Amino acid sequence: MPEVTTRYEPGVPCWVDLMVPDQQAALDFYRDLFGWQGEIGPPETGGYSVCTLHGRPVAGIMAAMSPEGGPTPPPAWTMYLASEDVEAGTQAVMDNGGTVMVPGMDVMDLGRMAVAADPAGAVFGLWQAKEFTGSQIVNEHGAVVWSELNTSDLEGAGSFYRHLGIHTSTMEGAPGYYALNVAGRAVGGMQGLENSPPGTPPHWMTYFAIDDPDSTVDALIRADGSVLVPPFDMMAGRMAVVQDPQGATFALIRPVPPGNA
Repeated sequence: MPEVTTRYEPGVPCWVDLMVPDQQAALDFYRDLFGWQGEIGPPETGGYSVCTLHGRPVAGIMAAMSPEGGPTPPPAWTMYLASEDVEAGTQAVMDNGGTVMVPGMDVMDLGRMAVAADPAGAVFGLWQAKEFTGSQIVNEHGAVVWSELNTSDLEGAGSFYRHLGIHTSTMEGAPGYYALNVAGRAVGGMQGLENSPPGTPPHWMTYFAIDDPDSTVDALIRADGSVLVPPFDMMAGRMAVVQDPQGATFALIRPVPPGNA
């Protein structure tokens, strides 16, 4: 079982959470799809749900809330980069053309968070761990296995995320696809929007590992989810792009075993 027992290095995707109008419906959907356990949290946490897999935190789900005078955000998964200092991170965002959407704030004694957008508009979070380090299960069925930036400005994104500890490199055998590296290790990927439907805005895509993408897609359809890209084989494995019943987009992948790529 790929358990994470140490703190994430700065720049590494360390957590994902989902914001949706109907929190309980999402909890039920992902329980049935991935085997997660979770319940609506106490009022002091805004009802935030920490979902677990094998008893360990794997992702969060919360109810969408309208900012003062603004519309309710659309359903979406948000990826968080580990940060040693959220204030320094948000300053780097602003200094390099990004936008801070939610300034740094404490989450009880768990950590400190912020939400930002890069210069092209892709939204992501920053997480400065205290008591809570992030996902404790990764790279196995029902857990996050990959984070991918889809952007309209590859060069600009490479420059921007460098200030957050991420360095880009070409990926052998995948023309037009780039690895996002921290300390010399690939922790995510980046590509242009050429393969996305016209009008798709820049975004981060969360990939969940799955043992059988085809049967999982069938289960998702029966649960009123939608398929954007049916299962297909590619160099990293067999994958699909889907939406949950409330419209949040994510990817499923059965990764190629190490050494078989």
